[in-house]
Amino acid sequence: MSGLLLDGKALAATIQAEIAAAVVAHVESGGVRPGLAAVRVGDDPGSEIYVRHKIKACEKAGFVSFHHHLSDTTSQAELLQLIGKLNSDPRVHGILVQLPLPDHIDKATIISAVSPRKDVDGFHPENLGLLAAETPRFVPCTPLGVQQLLRRNNIEIAGAHVVILGRSQIVGTPLALLLSRKGAGGDATVTLAHSRTRDLPAVSRSADILIAALGRPRMVTAEFVRPGAVVVDVGTSRVDGKLFGDVDFDAVRKVARAITPVPGGVGPMTITMLLHNTLLASRQE
Repeated sequence: MSGLLLDGKALAATIQAEIAAAVVAHVESGGVRPGLAAVRVGDDPGSEIYVRHKIKACEKAGFVSFHHHLSDTTSQAELLQLIGKLNSDPRVHGILVQLPLPDHIDKATIISAVSPRKDVDGFHPENLGLLAAETPRFVPCTPLGVQQLLRRNNIEIAGAHVVILGRSQIVGTPLALLLSRKGAGGDATVTLAHSRTRDLPAVSRSADILIAALGRPRMVTAEFVRPGAVVVDVGTSRVDGKLFGDVDFDAVRKVARAITPVPGGVGPMTITMLLHNTLLASRQE
């Protein structure tokens, strides 16, 4: 058996075209053009590539794009001052502060400084709380991208046992909330596993849908996967200049019913959901 390839790149192109059409209709009906501000501190090469892709996607979708690249010596106070200006700028509907940040800047302080109504990453405690209360404003982009990847490939979520490997506030925890909530795209039974989970391979093998978000390259082998399960690889790690996911793709594809590649799986969907959230923000004025 060779699992179906869940092509996030192709699906992202389809959804981004839908978003671009929605922007045109929004503007023609008197709405404002969505504006996204990206803030990058330092010269992390991965961040530079990722922000560049986001800016390109924004412009292609008809958004207004603002880019602020600050040096790695920028103080926390200076970054907070910039965020304050963006919070009050009516042209900016969404603010993206690219992670990671330099060690001298506290990530939690910066995330909380972004206005919850412009937090299109969905990381602000208020927005995570709204997701937990099943009244979401902005869902974090990677979890939302995973959900859309499953739904648009007609993979049944309701009633499925989903095992998520990794409990981060960026992916694992909000994804568990999203897939277990009542309604379309939810109603799954979710196990949130992590590095302290006993017999992780056995827990993983119980999954109908296995989602790997540990950041450990090729950790998930065929031993972790029940034959016929769906496998979604969120992880991205560079090893000797090459990009790998958390899943040993070649081995796992032989037993999985469907699987995402790295690159070309979840990554393009994350950027697409950032556009989706920014369009939502522009409509909430």
